[in-house]
Amino acid sequence: MGDDDEKYDGMLLVMAQQHEGGVQELVNTFFSFLRRKTDFFTGGDAGAPEKLVKDAFAHHSKLALKVHKEKQMKQEKERKEKAERAAKLAEEERKKKNDDGPRIQELTDEEAEKLQSELDKKKNEEEKKATTNEEKSDKADKEKGSDSEGEEDEKDKDKLKPNSGNGADLPNYKWTQTLSEVDLSVPFDVKFRIKGRDVVVDIQRRSIKVGLKGHPPVIEGQLYNEVKVEESSWLIDDGKVVTVHLEKINKMEWWSRIVTTDPEINTKKVCPENSKLSDLDGETRGMVEKMMYDQRQKSMGLPTSEEQKKQDILKKFMAQHPEMDFSKAKFS
Repeated sequence: MGDDDEKYDGMLLVMAQQHEGGVQELVNTFFSFLRRKTDFFTGGDAGAPEKLVKDAFAHHSKLALKVHKEKQMKQEKERKEKAERAAKLAEEERKKKNDDGPRIQELTDEEAEKLQSELDKKKNEEEKKATTNEEKSDKADKEKGSDSEGEEDEKDKDKLKPNSGNGADLPNYKWTQTLSEVDLSVPFDVKFRIKGRDVVVDIQRRSIKVGLKGHPPVIEGQLYNEVKVEESSWLIDDGKVVTVHLEKINKMEWWSRIVTTDPEINTKKVCPENSKLSDLDGETRGMVEKMMYDQRQKSMGLPTSEEQKKQDILKKFMAQHPEMDFSKAKFS
């Protein structure tokens, strides 16, 4: 019966939404339809249409009142349950306050003096413990820095020391760099002056190739990082040397090699003074100087600016909370 009741809900809802006059206008439209399109009013016995309407009204009125009453009873029940829960919680809270609340107890002069002595003693012990924890933390930081330096030295021991231009002098060519650019110098041992038509220079965003036509390339492979092709260039110097200029896209890192097949340099030993920091804008220069500071700190096994900041915050927190024991805590 429920499904049949809802069968035409969609259609009737659309009709209802189109009647701005509300239910009265909707009912009037329904009876107008029965009058114009059916024999509802004239096809049966006298009084039959009115009886049919009254019976239908009585039936649905009874159902509506029943549902309304059930809804009211449900709401009243929920309201009472909610009020009972609130009262119960309030009672529990009141009992808890009575049980756990502070109790005022008057002390004698002798008891007060004894209590103050115990508090002072406890405070001194906590201050000593905080000092010991701080000393242990400093010692652990130094040991960690020493271990880190040893690991980094082991990792970098096979890397080349940078040349005076922060690059490398390799058997077939040499290169230098600043934070924003890389320059390669590729000499050719030939008995004639080379010209542009004699060489092959191919600069791509992630690769490079340099050599003499008809000979194996001197340099060929994937670059350490991406370059701006449109701002890179090459030229022939004195008929014997091809000089290649590469413009870095990432201007905040040192390259450890030109192509991935080359031996690496130790970028921790790069001399930042050789880079053109004065050419950078204020914000970029600040970031680069921070990066160079962190690089020097790491090379000496000391904390970087971020690590130092974390340590300072930790020490401040420890000083503010001497009651906490940090002796077994591990921080990274």
